[in-house]
Amino acid sequence: MSIHKNCYFLLILVLNIYALVSGDGVNVTASDSVDTLTQSSPYSPAAAVVLVNSPVFRKPDVDSIFSLNLLSSFPEDEEISVYCSDLLHIFGQRYVTYVNCSVNSARPVKVCQNCYSSYGSLTEIYLKISSDEVVTGNESCRDSILRNDRLMLVYLLYNNLEDIWGKSDCAYCVTKGFHSLTNDTLYFLSSVNQTLTCFEKYKEGNHTELCKSCKNPYRGLNELYSRMETNKTMCIDIEDVMNVTRKLWSKEYNCSFPREETVPVIAVSSFMLFLPIIFYLSSFLHSEQKKRKLIHPKRARSYNTLMNIQDKLS
Repeated sequence: MSIHKNCYFLLILVLNIYALVSGDGVNVTASDSVDTLTQSSPYSPAAAVVLVNSPVFRKPDVDSIFSLNLLSSFPEDEEISVYCSDLLHIFGQRYVTYVNCSVNSARPVKVCQNCYSSYGSLTEIYLKISSDEVVTGNESCRDSILRNDRLMLVYLLYNNLEDIWGKSDCAYCVTKGFHSLTNDTLYFLSSVNQTLTCFEKYKEGNHTELCKSCKNPYRGLNELYSRMETNKTMCIDIEDVMNVTRKLWSKEYNCSFPREETVPVIAVSSFMLFLPIIFYLSSFLHSEQKKRKLIHPKRARSYNTLMNIQDKLS
C-alpha cells in the first residue's frame, strides 16, 4: 500500500475515533470532512470500506420519516369526505377507460360506436360529482372537488373529453342515455358491410367485374349517406367509413358510374345559358316589328302629299 493511501486511511480512522468519543455534536463536521476526502480520492478502496461502516453516516430515524409523511394529510380538518373521495376514484378509473378506448379507436375512426358506453359511464359519475347534493355539513362534492382550487382539474379533464365527443357528433349516432347506436347508424353500417363484402369478393383479377357487380350496393350506400347528411343524423364514424369506401371505389378499383341526376342538371344549365340570348333576340324582333308599323303610315301620308302637289302644279 502506498504512503498516499495510508495517510488517507489513518486520517479517516482518526476522524471516526473522534466521532465515537465526541458524540452527535461532531457528526456534521466529520461528515463534511469525509465527503471532502471522498471527493478528493474516490479511487481509494480503504476509504470506501470506512464510509460504509462509519457511524458518521447514520440513517434517519423512523420517527422523523413518519413526521414528514404526516405533512401531506389533514386528519383534524379533512378537506374531502369519504363519499366524495370514492366518487373521485371511480371518475379516475372511468376516465382512463374512455381515453384508452378513444386512442384504440382513432384509426379507423370508431370512437362513437366503440366508446359510447364508457363515455356514458364517465358522464354518469361526473354528474354525481357536480350535483348539489350535500354530503357532509353544508358542502357538496361539487364544492370540495370542482370548486376548491383555482385549477379545477376534474372539470378541465371532463370538459376536454366532452369537447371531443361534441366535435365527433357522436350524439347523432347514439341513443339518449348511451344505451345503443341509433337505427339509422346500424342500417348504414350494415350497408357498408354489404358493399365492402362485394369489394372483397371481386377485388381479385379484373376490376371491371367488381365495378359492374358492386355498382348497385355502392350506389345505394351513397344515396343513404346523402340522406343522412341532409337530415344531420351522422357522426364522425359514418363520415370516415364513407370516405374510405369512396377511395376504394374510385382510386383503388378505378370504378365510376354516371349519375342520373346529371341529365336534368345539364338541361337546366343549358336553358339558363341560352336564356339571355333568347331574351335579347325576342326583344330585337319585337322592336323591329313595332318600328315597321310606325313608319309605314308615315310613308303613305308623305306619298299622298307629294302626289297632290304634283297635281296642283300640273
